[in-house]
Amino acid sequence: MGTNVEAQKAAGQSQLVSGRSALRIVAVGAVLAMLAILAAVDSRLAIMWLFGLAFGVILQRSRLCFASGFRDIFLMNDAGTMRAIAIGIGIATLGFWLVMQTMVADPGSGALPAAVHVIPIGLHLVVGGVAFGFGMVIAGGCVSGTMYRIGEGYVASWVAMGGILVGLYLAARTWNWWWTNHISNMPSVFLPKWLGYGGAVGLTLLALAGIVLLSYWWEYRTGPMPSFALGKQAEPPAMELGAKLRQVYGLVFGKGWPIAVGAIALAVLNVFFYIFDRPLGVTGELSIWSDRIASGLLRLQAPALLGAEGLSGCNLTVGMGSWWTSEGLFLDGGLIIGAMVAALLANEFKVRVPPVKRRYVQSAIGGVFMGYGAGIAVGCTIGAFFSAIPSLGLNGWIFALSLLPGAYLGVRVIKRIQ
Repeated sequence: MGTNVEAQKAAGQSQLVSGRSALRIVAVGAVLAMLAILAAVDSRLAIMWLFGLAFGVILQRSRLCFASGFRDIFLMNDAGTMRAIAIGIGIATLGFWLVMQTMVADPGSGALPAAVHVIPIGLHLVVGGVAFGFGMVIAGGCVSGTMYRIGEGYVASWVAMGGILVGLYLAARTWNWWWTNHISNMPSVFLPKWLGYGGAVGLTLLALAGIVLLSYWWEYRTGPMPSFALGKQAEPPAMELGAKLRQVYGLVFGKGWPIAVGAIALAVLNVFFYIFDRPLGVTGELSIWSDRIASGLLRLQAPALLGAEGLSGCNLTVGMGSWWTSEGLFLDGGLIIGAMVAALLANEFKVRVPPVKRRYVQSAIGGVFMGYGAGIAVGCTIGAFFSAIPSLGLNGWIFALSLLPGAYLGVRVIKRIQ
């Protein structure tokens, strides 16, 4: 009798493994089929799809979320993620510098390199940063973090995305007020114009090094410094081809990547994406999704956005044409699908329903705050922070500093409601 039960369990487990393997094959096949279709239609769309897939894989395997970088400072006294992000920004800064000086050799002329995320500084960045910082902590993830968690099967992240789209729509409805009364009157500050490329890059790297040192002080002030153990010795390389391939697969999908590896990989991806087209950003495309839903399904058309077309960042966008012709669709969509495929290959995909109902409300409210903040600040933690600081714009630093009080307030709230 016991033997039969064990045999049935073994058969059930075998079927489960077989089903998962089939799902992985289908998912990879669908991704490759989409790549082939896009390559036949428009090579740029295919490249956008590849960048989006890589974006999603990096975030999912390293679990890199900017919300944790700011939240954990106040919630767990842990600044490790923030250190990793600072290192990634430093690498992206060096790469952006190489790209920008090929476009504008003399930044003192006042000309901006194409597509850099340099926008006017002002109150909108502070309000947007505080709102975004608060929202990402309440929702449990930043915009890009929400997107990769959608790919992993988190139901609450779908709700948070709905809130983000609502927030972006509200930002579009109020944008003209912000532009007329404030943004249009404020200056853009491109640091190389005043310091030259060398001075701006040097100052940026010095500030990032200061953040790394400050993060260690933050952790040390209430306890011992974190250890720097080297960890386990690496396994010797396999000799047979099959074993080598399994070893590589295990390194990529067998276990999560260190957060620093994810930040560095994202920085390198950002540099290559800038070489190809522009610095990374996701909320500009999401604002198109928001506008399509509001105007197409709900008949709530946002007005034309004053001055938005002249900014260089994750601009709010309304009134675009076909979804299919929007290149950002394949970058953002690729992020979600790339995260899903990575989760499937790592056996980490699972539909996850929040254990308490209030989590839905929390996700929706946090999403609205994030969407509105990203809309008026012209980007989220990717476009207005991770791409703006390497663009050598002062706006990136103002947005980053504004995220801190927002995250602090968010931590105070979640401590009360949990």
